Amino acid sequence: MEFSHTSVLLSETIDNLSIKPTGVYVDGTLGGGGHAFHICEKLSSKGRLIGLDQDASAIEAASKRLAYFGTQMTTIVRSNYESIEEVLSNLKIDKVDGIILDLGVSSYQLDTAERGFSYREDARLDMRMDQRQSLTAREIVNNYSEAELFRIIRDYGEERFAKNIAKHIAVRRAEKPIETTFELVDVIKGAIPAKVRAKGGHPAKQTFQAIRIECNRELYVLKNTLDKMVELLNPGGRICIITFHSLEDRIVKKAFRKYENPCTCPPDFPVCICGAVSKGRVITKKPILPSKEECERNSRAKSAKLRVFERS
Repeated sequence: MEFSHTSVLLSETIDNLSIKPTGVYVDGTLGGGGHAFHICEKLSSKGRLIGLDQDASAIEAASKRLAYFGTQMTTIVRSNYESIEEVLSNLKIDKVDGIILDLGVSSYQLDTAERGFSYREDARLDMRMDQRQSLTAREIVNNYSEAELFRIIRDYGEERFAKNIAKHIAVRRAEKPIETTFELVDVIKGAIPAKVRAKGGHPAKQTFQAIRIECNRELYVLKNTLDKMVELLNPGGRICIITFHSLEDRIVKKAFRKYENPCTCPPDFPVCICGAVSKGRVITKKPILPSKEECERNSRAKSAKLRVFERS
């Protein structure tokens, strides 16, 4: 299957990146190279784009798409964006002028049944974005304790029936391991009251999201890499982050606010004495949302939010 992914909030992201023709930019979630291609279009021969992705299929697709710009302008590295410091250090780059992250799972990953991301296709439980790693969704479902599963499904899936779903998983796997996506869907359906199943969307959506986030350490990586990325920006450099669910968005929103106003003094203090210095300014006081037209063209854009921070 050909790698296909429609870039969400494309023009909004490119505009807010405020690209300098001679600048250095990092796409930390390269995917098929959609955002990266449009960044490269705005660069001169002295500009540079570094693309990172942990998915081999994405690397292959983006390499083909960006070949037009040549290897002097583009450098593609198979890596998680949490290694951004190391990647840039190896390339002898100290600071960059912009960073973009388009978080979550790609259309290609969802639509490739054998990757095990989708609750609508039957496949082995996998969900690894980086197929070099050993931890899979199958390991999580069959080997995590019932209490751990409850925590993950509740916190990462924001699923109100998390306790019952974890309990049903524990009962089913005691009989035999849960091997496939449809086997897991069947367990989840059994844990959610029929009345609720009849009303909402797919009953497995939130649990699958939770297991995918745990499998790929998505929130951990985001939370623990944001500080590094902001420190890597040149003055005036911007970081643009597209999120697809409230947990990611909350992390980004909170971090950007802290970078803008890090003061820890009590509100009634007449002057700041903590000495914390602002790192820059939040460009998006409210997140940028996709237009109605974009949502109609691409249903997966509906939950997208773009937040932008500029380094001082």
